[in-house]
Amino acid sequence: MMTRGLRLILLSLLLLCAGLTAPARAEVVVSFYSHDFGDRFPHAFIVMKGTLDATGERVDSSYGFTATAVSPAILFGAVKGKVESSEPDYIAKSDRQFDVTINDATYARVMAKVAEWRDRAQPSYSLNKFNCVHFVMELAETVGLKVDRKSKLFKKPKSFLIEVRALNPDLADPAGAPAP
Repeated sequence: MMTRGLRLILLSLLLLCAGLTAPARAEVVVSFYSHDFGDRFPHAFIVMKGTLDATGERVDSSYGFTATAVSPAILFGAVKGKVESSEPDYIAKSDRQFDVTINDATYARVMAKVAEWRDRAQPSYSLNKFNCVHFVMELAETVGLKVDRKSKLFKKPKSFLIEVRALNPDLADPAGAPAP
């Protein structure tokens, strides 16, 4: 049988040990998505979820870049562009290609890059130079991934993101398979 004094000592030690453990590390996960061609845009975008360390702020956002109006005009030159968020049903119907966990400083750089694209002078969307794939390419670089800036896949979101995964062998697809 334990004496009252021994129970108090053990309880104190347990509380002391509990107080010394570090709190759970907050983190934000950036997921890179592609969506096969259809009537909704963008076809490449990111989703960010998690918690910032410094403030405890919850992050749950998505960003993609697209033309403000999808029309034949995009085939003939630059048109107005915009950064937009995707609806949950669109995200659910898209393919998550890979995830990257980032810290607060990298999150700030990602948000600055998103703002840079959002605030570009109009017309800012060009099918051949500044489309959704170019946008996610720059975000991939911002989170520290290798990309091929001379890729031939800028009009093929899924293929481009698979190429990025192959250039970064430490990445795994969401199902856990290693890079091709």
